Amino acid sequence: MEAQSQPAVAMEARGVSKIFRGPEGDFHALDSVSVSIAEGEFFTLLGPSGCGKTTLLRMIAGFEHPSAGQLLLHGEDISDLPPYRRQVNTVFQSYALFPHLSVAENIAFGLRMLGRPNAEVDQTVDRMLKLVKMEPMRNRLTSQISGGQQQRVALARALAPAPKVLLLDEPLSALDLKLRKEMQIELKRLQHETGITFIFVTHDQEEALTMSDRIAVMRDGHVLQIGAPREIYDQPANRFVASFIGETNFLSATSEGIVDGGIRIRIGDTVSVETDLPDGVDPKGDLTVVVRPEHIVLRERGAPDTLSATLTNAVYFGTDTHYHLELASGQHPIARRQNAAGAPERVEIGAAIGVAFAPSAARLLRD
Repeated sequence: MEAQSQPAVAMEARGVSKIFRGPEGDFHALDSVSVSIAEGEFFTLLGPSGCGKTTLLRMIAGFEHPSAGQLLLHGEDISDLPPYRRQVNTVFQSYALFPHLSVAENIAFGLRMLGRPNAEVDQTVDRMLKLVKMEPMRNRLTSQISGGQQQRVALARALAPAPKVLLLDEPLSALDLKLRKEMQIELKRLQHETGITFIFVTHDQEEALTMSDRIAVMRDGHVLQIGAPREIYDQPANRFVASFIGETNFLSATSEGIVDGGIRIRIGDTVSVETDLPDGVDPKGDLTVVVRPEHIVLRERGAPDTLSATLTNAVYFGTDTHYHLELASGQHPIARRQNAAGAPERVEIGAAIGVAFAPSAARLLRD
């Protein structure tokens, strides 16, 4: 069987650093960051405020220049090129539409600035209006449409010149929850239909998980882990990634020795499970184990391979219920159980129960 060819690299950062100099000293916004983004990929830079994700996006756009390192667009070094000479477009958080122009005129604006022929502009505007499902609004002023519709216009305007890469700087943050979820689906649809490489910046883990082909988790100017959403969620590289992506439990454990290439760990009073030993984890002494709430199962107290626990609280979320537990060891994990038809009856607060999870659900962390 022939090996599948790898997609071309659309955008690459090689050892990129950014230092902002000021009267109170230097601030290292990025520290030797290297990222390779494939053509046609929906790639997300995810992290808390101040982690460097927006700085990296602005450098790709040309609004900031690297203090060190290189930025390559399809193999061409663009590190020192001005924004207008880069085949990238940006959708900003504020959308930056012209309120006195119609929807169609906003979309056409960039094309006219590039000197495109009128016939080409008209055809492109028609195609973009259809793509973002805004055809009935073409003659409406952008000051007279909703926030979600304005975002669609901003996307259409940015996509109209057919950039090689589209940069999106937290474009959903100003929308309400319901509209934000709808636009997550729309953004992924647009990216799939156009085939353009999207680089998306957000601090919202749900946005990153639902839309991305791959995610780069950042903190303090460094990339901590790059991977597909499922990989980032199920196999976090360290404690920060595990805690930043979704809810999780950190349980103190002790090693009972290496077995068949893995490690046997003991948590609390009774549970002893086998799990893989990641590179860099000391197999001796105290360990930290991460277990997601949905992987914890409630059982009868005293059942085999269970931890003794007391239910301290139960929080109903509609789709599921979160059970707050206190282990005999004094640790406080949370279990999550879906409220499906035929699910077991709710456990009473104060009940003495057992807690268990599959060995494959336990992951040891490097720190």
